[in-house]
Amino acid sequence: MDVRRRRGRGAAVVALGLAAMVAVGACSSAGGDDRAASDAAPAAGAPERGTVERGGAGAPPASGAGSPDLRVDQRSIIYTGTLRVRVDDVDGAARRAVEAVTAAGGFVGGDRRHSTADDASAELELRVPAARFTAVVDELAGLGRQERREIHTEDVTEETVDLDARIATQRARVENGRRLLARATTISDLVSLEGELAKREADLASLEAKKRRLADLTALSTITLSLVGSDASTTEASEETELGFLTGLRGGWKVFVTSLNVLLTVLGAVLPWLVALGVPLTALMVVLRRRRRRRETPPVSAPPPPVPAARSAP
Repeated sequence: MDVRRRRGRGAAVVALGLAAMVAVGACSSAGGDDRAASDAAPAAGAPERGTVERGGAGAPPASGAGSPDLRVDQRSIIYTGTLRVRVDDVDGAARRAVEAVTAAGGFVGGDRRHSTADDASAELELRVPAARFTAVVDELAGLGRQERREIHTEDVTEETVDLDARIATQRARVENGRRLLARATTISDLVSLEGELAKREADLASLEAKKRRLADLTALSTITLSLVGSDASTTEASEETELGFLTGLRGGWKVFVTSLNVLLTVLGAVLPWLVALGVPLTALMVVLRRRRRRRETPPVSAPPPPVPAARSAP
């Protein structure tokens, strides 16, 4: 009897825990996570392993998390830049750009090059530490003649603080689910708790992946460097700035020449087939026409014999 009572009490405790988990999940879907995140924000503001760097200068103190008066080095800022530089030697300039980024502690994320005499060009995607972003941009601009520079910044401090709070709350929910799973005594309770725990762990993994992505964007800035040769840059600059009848005429002539080249290419590809199929078809049509003409021509009848003239009487 005592054993049965203990088992009954354990089943009741598990049932109550399962009901509490379902209620908590419903409240979370209706906005409970936001309230829990706001309650856990002070604890999540404390620095932990893998915390997103604030502008490349380390994490801010816990007391200042989420406050609008943070210093620049305490905020999470994503820097992105685009440079276009005209150089005499594209390959040499690209090599010096890679060396500058590597010396700054960054790396090359992408490298596309097109080399054709003076019409050479290269496009490099460079990742550099946020603290060295401005210095590296200035150094890359000095490789040649700078033609375009675009710098964009995105402040994600609030998103980072909110993400840390949501991760802390979700970890607490996962631990609570694991404790309830350890107390389960029936198969149905085990199945229900395992499904709920798997869902919570998946949500936690998604939040942590977002945090790692955000940490990568804030810790390493992205610079897109375009290096062009003298002819390529001059042609593109003139096309971008010049307007008027002559510019339209040049553009129309280029389109006409391109269309003509495409037409000649198609004709050259089709011509062998026309020769291979057209000659036999032409010969066959000539033979058929001759036979048809022979059938339609009526036979020629022989002329009647001449009638002798009648003699006149003497």
